[in-house]
Amino acid sequence: MPKLDHLRPSGLHHNPAYSHVVTASGARTIYISGQVSTDEEGRIVGEGDISAQTTQVMQNLGHALKAAGATYANIVKITTFVVGYKPELRPIIGKARSAFFQGMEPPASTLVGVSALAAPEWLIEIEAIAVAD
Repeated sequence: MPKLDHLRPSGLHHNPAYSHVVTASGARTIYISGQVSTDEEGRIVGEGDISAQTTQVMQNLGHALKAAGATYANIVKITTFVVGYKPELRPIIGKARSAFFQGMEPPASTLVGVSALAAPEWLIEIEAIAVAD
């Protein structure tokens, strides 16, 4: 397992949903392309439902991590893109996403509101960087 340190810098508000700083040392860095809410056949999952789409996106990240010999615990940074982002969506997305990081420190994280993704039915896309031995 790589060595990950989740830092809580003084002067920054502690938010349990993400880490401000993660330092990582390991043999491999894994870059995972933005994942969207489709199943193995390419069919949309959770059309119109941000919670269901977030869950599917996180499951897809899990498949990508597994293929690289990693787990959610290896993720050091995620970037989340949300179509038509409004602050009231944050707790919905956070609840769905946090289920995949239970019992561990969350990764560094950025959330970006966007006007559209590559397909009109996609509401959310998440990319990740992981470090593994």
